[in-house]
Amino acid sequence: MAPPHKLFLLAIAFAIIVTATTVHGRHNGAKDIVHSSCEHASYPSLCVRTLSSYSGPTITNRRDLAQAAVKISLSHAQSAAKKLTVVRDSVGKKRQEKAALVDCVEMIGDSVDDLSRTLGVLKHLRISGGSSKEFRWQMSNAQTWASAALTDDDTCLDGFEEIDGDIKTEVKQWMTKVARVTSNALYMINQLDETRGKPHDVHL
Repeated sequence: MAPPHKLFLLAIAFAIIVTATTVHGRHNGAKDIVHSSCEHASYPSLCVRTLSSYSGPTITNRRDLAQAAVKISLSHAQSAAKKLTVVRDSVGKKRQEKAALVDCVEMIGDSVDDLSRTLGVLKHLRISGGSSKEFRWQMSNAQTWASAALTDDDTCLDGFEEIDGDIKTEVKQWMTKVARVTSNALYMINQLDETRGKPHDVHL
């Protein structure tokens, strides 16, 4: 029989191997579900890039994926809101430009609120154990809020159609990114609705 200290070292080594294997399995599982789910998203490359770099809880199923996508969209919207507010407060007195920025700040604020509501619904979504009617009601709310957020983003961009210059270029860049990640988030929500979160669960 091996000395006690050797048995202790062997136990530690075994624990390290098991932990590493489990973490590796979770990482590969999350990677697989991200790639398979993003394949038919509105913007597949952006979908894979943003979800693969997501630093939140491990993604193991479609509900996790939808929540992560909405969190990413919300983060981009909040960042754009801060930038737009700075530009609005510092821009000159060109009436058309100023008016467009004022409207855009309001729209992105609404978008942030809509996405926050969407995330709230997804966090309390009853995948199992609840009635089909309850699930449908929750999904309808999530889809409605996410769609409203996307409309807000597009409305902001519409306000700059007849405006030229550096500000338009910056706003278009910020809001296009927000609109695209929001579109991908809505796609993930719709996929969750179609499957009720059951397919593509990752089993370790």
